[in-house]
Amino acid sequence: MALERTLCILKPDAVEKKKVGAILAKIEDAGFAILALRRVKLSMDVAEGFYAVHRERKFFGELVQFMIRSPVVVAVLEKESAVSAWRTLMGATDPAEADGGTIRKLFGANKGENATHGSDSVENAKTEIAYFFPASEVSPSA
Repeated sequence: MALERTLCILKPDAVEKKKVGAILAKIEDAGFAILALRRVKLSMDVAEGFYAVHRERKFFGELVQFMIRSPVVVAVLEKESAVSAWRTLMGATDPAEADGGTIRKLFGANKGENATHGSDSVENAKTEIAYFFPASEVSPSA
C-alpha cells in the first residue's frame, strides 16, 4: 500500500450542526494525519469551479447553492490508501444506505446533505487539494 493524500470537505450541514470536532476526531481515530485544515465560506465562483465536472447534471445548481449557504471545512488527509480509506470512513453517498458507524450514517441527513466530500481517485485528489491549498500550506507528514 502507498501513502496517499486526499481532500476532505466537511459540508455546510456538518458545520451548521456543530459536528466538525466529532468528525475530525473520527478522522484522527481512523489513523489519518491532517496535513492542512481551513474553515472557509465558498463563493459562487469557487463552488461552481470545484464542482464543474457536474455542471451538466440536474443537481448542479442545488449542489452549488448548498455549498455556499454557510462555511465548510476543507482538509488534506494523509494515510496509506487514503482515498479509499476516506471513502470507506465517509460511507455511501446516501446516509440511509451507509454502513453503521460511518460519518454519513452518523451525521448526514440525506443524499444531498451528507456531511462530507472526498476525492474519488488519487489523480482527482491532487487536483482537488491544489484547488484549495497551495503546496506551501500543506504540512509534511510527521
